[in-house]
Amino acid sequence: MAIGLTQALSTALTGLQSTQQGLNLVANNVANANTPGYVAKSLLLANSPNAGGVQVVGISRELDQFVQQQLQTEAGAANYASTLNSLYTSLNQVYGTPGGTNALDTLFNNFSASVNALATQPDSAAAQGDVLNQAKTLAQQLNSVSGQIQQIRGQADSGIASGVAQANQLLQDIQSVSSKFNAISPTDATSAALLDQRDTDITKLAGLMDIRVVSTGNNGISILTASGVSLLDGQQAATLSFNATPSITPQSAYNSDASKSTLGTITLTAPGGSQIDMIASKAIRSGSIAADIAMRDQILPQAQSQLDEVANSLALSLSNQTVQGMPATAGAQSGFDLDLTGLQTGNSISLVYTDNTTGIQHKVTIVRVDDPSVLPLSNSLTADPNDQVIGVDFSGGIASVVNQLNVALGSANISFANPSGSTLRVLDDGAANKSDVNSFSASMTTNTLNSGQPTLPFFVDGGSNSLYTGAITAGGNQKSGFAARIALNPALLANPSALVLYSNTTNIGDATRPNFIEQQLSTATQLYNPASGVGSSTSPFSGTIADYIQQTLSQQSMAVSNASQVNDGQQVVLNALQMRYNNSSGVNIDTEMSNLLNLQNTYGANARVMTTIDQLFTTLLAIGT
Repeated sequence: MAIGLTQALSTALTGLQSTQQGLNLVANNVANANTPGYVAKSLLLANSPNAGGVQVVGISRELDQFVQQQLQTEAGAANYASTLNSLYTSLNQVYGTPGGTNALDTLFNNFSASVNALATQPDSAAAQGDVLNQAKTLAQQLNSVSGQIQQIRGQADSGIASGVAQANQLLQDIQSVSSKFNAISPTDATSAALLDQRDTDITKLAGLMDIRVVSTGNNGISILTASGVSLLDGQQAATLSFNATPSITPQSAYNSDASKSTLGTITLTAPGGSQIDMIASKAIRSGSIAADIAMRDQILPQAQSQLDEVANSLALSLSNQTVQGMPATAGAQSGFDLDLTGLQTGNSISLVYTDNTTGIQHKVTIVRVDDPSVLPLSNSLTADPNDQVIGVDFSGGIASVVNQLNVALGSANISFANPSGSTLRVLDDGAANKSDVNSFSASMTTNTLNSGQPTLPFFVDGGSNSLYTGAITAGGNQKSGFAARIALNPALLANPSALVLYSNTTNIGDATRPNFIEQQLSTATQLYNPASGVGSSTSPFSGTIADYIQQTLSQQSMAVSNASQVNDGQQVVLNALQMRYNNSSGVNIDTEMSNLLNLQNTYGANARVMTTIDQLFTTLLAIGT
């Protein structure tokens, strides 16, 4: 009988012990009901093999792993959308509201209106002064917007640096937690608390970049990016590094070739020492870091290129004149002579010829360069999807130019020559069934105010106070970042009457030049390079400068609106998942109170058993004496 009582006493004791742990766990759950990342916990019980009754074999976390994985995925998407929305909002403030006082469309329209007023009264000093003031304001606004775009790129660069630093710290924290599990008993509450801490860190990491977590058993995990790059292998974390750029300019650009890149990249160094360029490999596709990368390297540079396209069009539409070739023949061959005097680096020659064997008409754009290191040029240099771009080095003189063109276009059954001086001649082959030269002309930049032509260098490259031609050099394309440098020609400020007087014999009341400027600003149409994101390579945007500005502002406004809508949608999804996660894995006070009552009843029952056994032992002892 004593053996039976002893066993009953042991059973009641284990019940009391497990119940006490359960009460402590309920108290801990209730105390952490509002603690972010805390997962509700319960005891894992099993029959005691020796003493009978139950024993605690572990602590279970009430975790819905499927919802947790969804939450981590959406944390990255939500942070990506939120970061983009924030930076787009800053960009929208820079552009201003279309039609607003300082918006580009308003300032351009003011400039156009002032030129229109000058055309009606060319001899008015006040009208001339107003044109210059409006032009200067427009140029300065282009400078300002360009500068602010680079500032936002700088914010994105700083965001990458901050995100990388956070990711490194989180990986180190996760590594530290993971290394502790081998020394902790599964029945120790510390184990569950560490899992909560690690899960919280993983969710924060998922907000920085898209990750995938793989369980390796015994609370071990590996973490990879969604693209498969290992961030944590068991208990060994990789290290991320980022070389921030102190000052970002319009020419600053990321390139997967480190020798050509002028912006920092994220380098992952694995525990074994191998390295991966995370930006070049596109290893980070979501999260706040990915959004900052997209803004710094794609979205904002495209916004800059749109401004550069506006500045480029303003300058060249007023300064470039088209010089037509004169008919020329040599025996049976026919073509054109073109005087290249005045052709500047960056200027182009347009050649149209027909291949009579196929009936196809070809357009060739020959671009003058003075630095052979930039050759060959890409066909994407021009907006025209139907032309062939040929860069020709003019530094060796006209004979070298002729030779280069004959090599480049010899198979087209046309030939080039230099009959005299700076004249370039192009002729067909003289056979009616082969090729015909249809036209030959050049677009040349006027470099003086008193040129005898309505064209004039109204705007210059303020960075060097030099003529703007769109030159291509080893330092890059002059158009790159031109919006940050465009300036009103100082010679015009010194001589406002040059807005009217284009030659020594021009009458002060002559409206020829004002009418030309007004036409170029208001009605002249052109193609705009689709690399700026407006139009496509097969269908580039065509219109006036005003049309392009309006299209740019409209596109930016739409992008801002889309970013806001996407962010709102992502936040709704994230909040819904967070609520679902909290409901399935968080602390439910009603449930805990119910558990508390059950535990109290169980505790009371076990205590009564022990009291009864104590009384029986007392009775037995009394009988024995």
